[in-house]
Amino acid sequence: MKQLFRDYEVHQKMVQLLFSITFALSCTLFELIIFEILGVLEPSSRFLHWKLALYSVLFVLIVVLPNYVAFSILSTISFVRRNWLLPLTFSAWLIFIYFFWRTGDPFPILSPKHGIFTIEQAISRVGVIGVTVMAVLSGFGAVNAPYTCLAIFTRSVEQSSITKMELKLMRTMETIVSKKKRLCLLEKEMAYSAFTRGNDQRGGLFQKLWGSVSFSSNSLKDQIRLITRSLVLYFSPVTRKNADMSQFSILCSILNAEVVPLEQLSRYIFLEVVELKNMKDRLDYSKTWQGQYFNILGYFFSGYCVYKIIVSTINIIFNRVGKEDPVTKGIRIAVEYMEFQLDVQFWSQHISFFLVGVIVVTSIRGLLIQLTKFFDKISSSKSSNLIVLLLAQIMGMYFVSSVLLMRMNMPAEYRSIITEVLGGLQFNFYHQWFDLMFLISALVSIAFLWLAHKQTPEI
Repeated sequence: MKQLFRDYEVHQKMVQLLFSITFALSCTLFELIIFEILGVLEPSSRFLHWKLALYSVLFVLIVVLPNYVAFSILSTISFVRRNWLLPLTFSAWLIFIYFFWRTGDPFPILSPKHGIFTIEQAISRVGVIGVTVMAVLSGFGAVNAPYTCLAIFTRSVEQSSITKMELKLMRTMETIVSKKKRLCLLEKEMAYSAFTRGNDQRGGLFQKLWGSVSFSSNSLKDQIRLITRSLVLYFSPVTRKNADMSQFSILCSILNAEVVPLEQLSRYIFLEVVELKNMKDRLDYSKTWQGQYFNILGYFFSGYCVYKIIVSTINIIFNRVGKEDPVTKGIRIAVEYMEFQLDVQFWSQHISFFLVGVIVVTSIRGLLIQLTKFFDKISSSKSSNLIVLLLAQIMGMYFVSSVLLMRMNMPAEYRSIITEVLGGLQFNFYHQWFDLMFLISALVSIAFLWLAHKQTPEI
């Protein structure tokens, strides 16, 4: 927890504890899947631990985290009294439960035989949210990975273009500094003119001239200018002094109006310079052996993306759901068509263990990377604790949904306990819902990246 958010202000011990508990319980679900494949513990013991883990993670996701999020928000509102915090927190949690429960109404996620207060009711609704998050992240990742890795999408950037933009930025900054210096001098002269006007009835000419020198620590040229202005002000009528003050105000307003757009322009040029340098670094990286490796990997991701989009489209159109896990299907093809002599039970167990391990590691790593990027974009010193709580909520739902979808990647003898623990869930719905959300996310990501790529000018 501290390593994940080490650069941010997440100092509340309770926030760190809740995030760590959610992460630990989520990883426990994956451990139980591995125990099921390897045959660790007795079946009755594994079933008991499945129940304990699911009840615990659901209690944290549905009761603990929403209550603490509501309490944290209400405690920061100044006009909410302390004796109102608990009743308002409970009321906010009831509102959350209402909308959470209504989440499952439009979807055929559960068999009608289950009661209201059952584990199946809770998991079915958590699964809808979690599967949606998984599908959106997967769809974007399937499109963004080849876009990031393939050298064909890299813009050509010359060092001379970066140098020109840097010089333009420097000239803009120098103009801003020059105008701000003039503005400071005008404000200083305005303040001094107001001072001399207030004291012109209490001192003579010599005192005025001496005051102009004593109050100025600038160069001789500036002191002469101030002495001259003091003489003019001393021998001028009051109306002349008022007009002079009005002229100062107008000049200050003009300079302020000129500085604001220049500062906006400097920010725009700075972002352009940063983007050009990133593009140049990406171009240089693509020429290294590691960059060429990722370029080849990008073609693989491109093929996978196209394949997954086609398969998801077919599944949605024909209402199709895979009935056979990829491990069993691969072994069956090897035995039937290639006439290999294989111990199906042995290889099914070990390949399933390897496949589940890869899925677990990549799922956890991918989610943590996405959470860190998201946290980096929106976090601040005031909102960091609240955002970590919300990310913990999303993370827990994501991992519970991973168990639902991972069931299809396991042979029938290993997925039976998951089916038994989760009860009468409509597992086919979650796979169809994943395909639909994946397809929408991938198509939207393609359109977004295409527009972003078209708007990037050739350098």
